[in-house]
Amino acid sequence: MRRSASCSCGELSIVAEGEPVKISACHCRACQRRTGSAFGVAVFFNKEQVEISGVSSGYVRSGDSGQSIEFHFCPTCGSTVFWKPEFRKGLVAVALGCFSEPATLVPTQGVYEETRLGWVSFDFD
Repeated sequence: MRRSASCSCGELSIVAEGEPVKISACHCRACQRRTGSAFGVAVFFNKEQVEISGVSSGYVRSGDSGQSIEFHFCPTCGSTVFWKPEFRKGLVAVALGCFSEPATLVPTQGVYEETRLGWVSFDFD
Protein backbone atom coordinates (compact mmCIF):
# COMPACT_ATOMS: atom_id res chain seq x y z
CA MET A 1 0.00 0.00 0.00
CA ARG A 2 1.23 3.47 -0.91
CA ARG A 3 -0.10 6.45 1.05
CA SER A 4 0.42 10.15 0.37
CA ALA A 5 0.43 12.95 2.93
CA SER A 6 1.02 16.68 2.50
CA CYS A 7 0.75 20.06 4.14
CA SER A 8 -2.13 22.46 3.46
CA CYS A 9 -0.41 24.16 0.50
CA GLY A 10 1.14 20.96 -0.92
CA GLU A 11 4.77 22.13 -0.77
CA LEU A 12 5.85 19.52 1.82
CA SER A 13 4.81 15.92 1.26
CA ILE A 14 5.49 12.34 2.23
CA VAL A 15 4.85 9.06 0.49
CA ALA A 16 4.72 6.05 2.82
CA GLU A 17 5.01 2.48 1.55
CA GLY A 18 3.42 -0.43 3.40
CA GLU A 19 1.53 -0.62 6.63
CA PRO A 20 2.25 1.65 9.59
CA VAL A 21 4.07 0.26 12.62
CA LYS A 22 1.39 1.76 14.87
CA ILE A 23 -1.06 4.63 15.12
CA SER A 24 -1.30 6.59 18.37
CA ALA A 25 -3.77 9.21 19.57
CA CYS A 26 -1.78 11.43 21.92
CA HIS A 27 -3.58 13.52 24.53
CA CYS A 28 -0.52 15.29 25.99
CA ARG A 29 -0.69 19.05 26.44
CA ALA A 30 2.17 19.54 23.96
CA CYS A 31 0.20 17.78 21.19
CA GLN A 32 -2.92 19.72 22.12
CA ARG A 33 -0.96 22.96 21.71
CA ARG A 34 0.81 21.80 18.53
CA THR A 35 -2.42 20.82 16.79
CA GLY A 36 -4.74 23.39 18.33
CA SER A 37 -7.09 20.48 18.98
CA ALA A 38 -7.94 17.98 21.71
CA PHE A 39 -5.24 15.50 20.64
CA GLY A 40 -2.74 14.64 17.93
CA VAL A 41 -2.62 11.42 15.92
CA ALA A 42 0.74 9.99 14.88
CA VAL A 43 0.98 7.36 12.17
CA PHE A 44 4.37 5.71 12.71
CA PHE A 45 6.39 4.22 9.86
CA ASN A 46 9.91 2.85 9.70
CA LYS A 47 12.11 5.57 8.20
CA GLU A 48 12.86 3.26 5.24
CA GLN A 49 9.14 3.31 4.39
CA VAL A 50 8.89 7.07 3.85
CA GLU A 51 10.06 9.43 1.15
CA ILE A 52 9.95 13.14 1.99
CA SER A 53 9.66 15.83 -0.67
CA GLY A 54 9.89 19.59 -0.26
CA VAL A 55 11.45 21.93 2.23
CA SER A 56 10.57 21.85 5.91
CA SER A 57 11.33 24.02 8.89
CA GLY A 58 12.07 22.32 12.16
CA TYR A 59 11.31 22.71 15.82
CA VAL A 60 12.96 20.55 18.48
CA ARG A 61 11.62 20.15 21.98
CA SER A 62 12.32 17.81 24.86
CA GLY A 63 9.72 15.18 25.60
CA ASP A 64 8.77 13.96 29.06
CA SER A 65 11.43 11.27 28.69
CA GLY A 66 14.08 13.97 28.38
CA GLN A 67 14.76 12.90 24.81
CA SER A 68 14.16 15.21 21.87
CA ILE A 69 11.35 15.28 19.34
CA GLU A 70 12.12 16.99 16.03
CA PHE A 71 8.98 18.38 14.37
CA HIS A 72 8.93 19.30 10.67
CA PHE A 73 6.43 21.76 9.28
CA CYS A 74 5.90 23.62 6.03
CA PRO A 75 7.56 27.06 6.11
CA THR A 76 4.83 28.41 3.81
CA CYS A 77 1.57 27.23 5.40
CA GLY A 78 2.79 26.09 8.82
CA SER A 79 1.28 22.58 8.77
CA THR A 80 3.15 20.04 10.89
CA VAL A 81 3.55 17.08 8.56
CA PHE A 82 5.98 14.75 10.34
CA TRP A 83 8.23 14.36 13.36
CA LYS A 84 11.07 12.19 14.56
CA PRO A 85 11.03 11.21 18.23
CA GLU A 86 14.46 10.32 19.60
CA PHE A 87 12.90 7.68 21.87
CA ARG A 88 11.60 5.84 18.79
CA LYS A 89 14.79 5.73 16.74
CA GLY A 90 14.21 4.59 13.19
CA LEU A 91 10.58 5.69 13.13
CA VAL A 92 8.96 8.69 11.49
CA ALA A 93 5.56 9.90 12.72
CA VAL A 94 3.25 11.41 10.12
CA ALA A 95 0.27 13.54 11.12
CA LEU A 96 -2.89 11.57 10.35
CA GLY A 97 -4.76 14.63 9.06
CA CYS A 98 -2.13 15.21 6.36
CA PHE A 99 -2.92 11.94 4.55
CA SER A 100 -5.04 12.15 1.42
CA GLU A 101 -7.22 9.32 2.79
CA PRO A 102 -7.07 9.56 6.59
CA ALA A 103 -10.22 7.48 7.16
CA THR A 104 -8.27 4.31 6.37
CA LEU A 105 -5.90 4.96 9.30
CA VAL A 106 -7.43 4.20 12.70
CA PRO A 107 -5.64 4.78 16.02
CA THR A 108 -4.76 1.56 17.82
CA GLN A 109 -3.75 3.13 21.12
CA GLY A 110 -4.14 6.22 23.23
CA VAL A 111 -1.27 7.80 25.16
CA TYR A 112 -1.25 10.44 27.90
CA GLU A 113 -4.77 9.46 28.89
CA GLU A 114 -4.38 11.43 32.13
CA THR A 115 -4.63 14.70 30.14
CA ARG A 116 -7.34 13.46 27.75
CA LEU A 117 -10.24 15.90 27.66
CA GLY A 118 -13.32 14.34 29.27
CA TRP A 119 -15.47 14.60 26.16
CA VAL A 120 -12.99 12.64 23.98
CA SER A 121 -13.42 8.88 23.79
CA PHE A 122 -12.01 6.12 21.60
CA ASP A 123 -13.03 2.49 21.32
CA PHE A 124 -9.71 0.63 21.16
CA ASP A 125 -10.29 -3.07 20.67
